[in-house]
Amino acid sequence: MPASRPRRNPTSILRALERLRTTFGSEAAAARLGALRALERRALPRAAEVLRLHELLCFARAYPDDRKVLARVERMLGRFAARADLRRHARRLTDSGVAGTSFHYRFFAPTARWLATRWPDRLALDWREFENAGRVETWLPLLAHGAEIPALDEYDMPLRDWIRRMRGPRESEAGFLIGRLGRFPMDDHARETLYDELDPPLVLSPGPGTPTRTHAKLRRPDAAPAFQRGPLSRERPAPGDVLRLRPRRVRLVSAREGARLIDLAREAMATRSRDLDVFSYGNPRDVRMLDWEDGLQFACIGAIPGRRLLLEAVYGYLTLKNGVPVGYVLTSALFGSAEIAYNVFDTFRGAEAGWIYARVLAMTRHLFGSDTFTIFPYQLGEGNDEAIESGAWWFYQKMGFRPRERTTLRLMRAELRRLGRRPQHRSSLGTLRRLAGANLYLSLGRERDDVIGELPLPSVGLRLMRYLGGRFGVDREAGARACAREAASLLGVRSFAGWSAGEREAWARWAPLVRVLPGLARWSAAERRALVAVIRAKGGRFESEFVRRFDRHAKLRRAVATIARREPT
Repeated sequence: MPASRPRRNPTSILRALERLRTTFGSEAAAARLGALRALERRALPRAAEVLRLHELLCFARAYPDDRKVLARVERMLGRFAARADLRRHARRLTDSGVAGTSFHYRFFAPTARWLATRWPDRLALDWREFENAGRVETWLPLLAHGAEIPALDEYDMPLRDWIRRMRGPRESEAGFLIGRLGRFPMDDHARETLYDELDPPLVLSPGPGTPTRTHAKLRRPDAAPAFQRGPLSRERPAPGDVLRLRPRRVRLVSAREGARLIDLAREAMATRSRDLDVFSYGNPRDVRMLDWEDGLQFACIGAIPGRRLLLEAVYGYLTLKNGVPVGYVLTSALFGSAEIAYNVFDTFRGAEAGWIYARVLAMTRHLFGSDTFTIFPYQLGEGNDEAIESGAWWFYQKMGFRPRERTTLRLMRAELRRLGRRPQHRSSLGTLRRLAGANLYLSLGRERDDVIGELPLPSVGLRLMRYLGGRFGVDREAGARACAREAASLLGVRSFAGWSAGEREAWARWAPLVRVLPGLARWSAAERRALVAVIRAKGGRFESEFVRRFDRHAKLRRAVATIARREPT
């Protein structure tokens, strides 16, 4: 009788599965499916191994070999919180974003409100970490009704006891504090500043529908899954390739679908202990889906009008592969240029970064008409050890980005000469930090200096500060009213009837800038009407339309650039 085949332990099966992570083909698919079947039924002994299995499942969901593998992965992720090894190690997996575990974070005010509204029974204050509880006590009278003040004046109780007495029977302590701070008699910006300064630490416990990385996926993907039949792309497209790339489809989604995509983006960030303003203040009426080949999509999310910058238009993009969030992008566009921050979530690193990034550039060009792209030092490693360790600077250099600052340019050329003499040469950490100290640029057309990163746009704010301070001093409110009237007179606006609230707010913010634009008196009537259209677009539905209108207005571009360059810092 033949000897039975020895049974492999689950740790060795997990290691075999890890070796298959980025290997594809029929043999790899069969081996992956066999390993998944074995691990579905068997417990892993250590918390770190449970997390490693989870990450492999998430990766395989984004890059499935075939329908059988995808079905197995979906089933395992759907049941992951019920795994015996997950339940046993749940406390050690806190803050992992895995289903069945809790996570702690000091979220900014809008995310805290979002969590408290959606999952009020699951959100709690982490009292052991609440260093600013004493500061909250000084605000208690403003949290209370006037009839409660005698008790606050007379009795000495810890903050937690006061909140327990003041909250409603179905409210959590966190929900009460967040809700009351959100109702202070201040404007939204002041309330959020107060909340962020008090910095309450929060804990979200697992429950039905709470955010997890395990279940993060579009509910109804637009297309059938794109299966990975062969090797992952390692291409690094040249700048000319970016000019040729076009999304297969750009679709404006309904406000309802836009809200769901914004929620998916916020969940993807929250479960990784991150916040991104443009997702927190996402505008459901300004959400587009950009489809590319092989299951790649970007959910392009604009900000609500009240949270837009004076000049640049900021958009956030959730990167999706087969409906799974694999990263995010942040762009800031104006002057035919765009600053780009590109992020891939840890789980999905090492897979097609260059291929996806080329489509990020092409997408930005398609939406805003940008021909120059800028990367600021943080993305390259300044104050960002993760970027240094990953060699981010050389990733962008190989994509065609170059420094313009002379010292950095000389250092790059010296490193390239060393690499030419010795192909195995690698830049030291110190060299990478020096390289990361200056912006990188990629120009698809003529190299210009009126681009984001070169043009000191924050100096426009200094000019307006000097103007408003010199003319109105402490009474900025009177200044706002006067500038709005005067700008309307200068530009021939007789009535604001029919303007949206966002357009009116944009007018109020732009009015001081209109007052200081050099040469405005010599503009034609058509050029003044075009400026009115630019300002309305800043507060309109699509901020991308503002960028297009601004960049087409040659005299406005020159005037703003002149202010930026002239104002001393």
